[in-house]
Amino acid sequence: MVETDVVVRRGDERLRRAIAEVYARSFAADFVAFSRDTDKLADAFEHMLIPDRFFVALVGGEPAGLASLTEGDQTLFAPRWQEIRRHLGLVRGSLCYVVVRRWFMRRSADARPGLAEIGFVATEPAYQGRGVATALLRRLLALPGYQEYVLEDIKDTNAPALAVYSKLGFTVYKRRKVRFARRAGFTELVSMKLVQ
Repeated sequence: MVETDVVVRRGDERLRRAIAEVYARSFAADFVAFSRDTDKLADAFEHMLIPDRFFVALVGGEPAGLASLTEGDQTLFAPRWQEIRRHLGLVRGSLCYVVVRRWFMRRSADARPGLAEIGFVATEPAYQGRGVATALLRRLLALPGYQEYVLEDIKDTNAPALAVYSKLGFTVYKRRKVRFARRAGFTELVSMKLVQ
């Protein structure tokens, strides 16, 4: 497969479940405290996604990856406490709700109109190393209205992602040590920027 075999579409209601499934599988290690069952995680997350802020890579019509794009004070999620608790239980659901609100809905300090924040870039394991992330990012970089792009909080151990971002012209502008990060398997979070 080459990058031209990848079709990138903006998310919509028809792709909501696919986005939730790719998201849950791709970031399962980050949500293991809430559930090890990725189907259960997808059930819990599906309602809260704002689909048109995600882009989905399709290969042969099948979801192969995703990435998000926000600007200014836009968020990716609109979580409902009751819905998350329904799928993950009272304690884990409540904790998950708090984590999503605190970590994934906070506004970036640099957020402003014209600055695109790209996030949650993920490729399904079966499609890794086959140009999916590159196709997604090239589509986002071609969107009109943006001259500056940021990717925030990439784990320093995610060498494949850092290599793809560098290949596309992103450069590191910030490194942040994270308390207890070693326990989670990384040392620091890296942020990258591209100005076109």
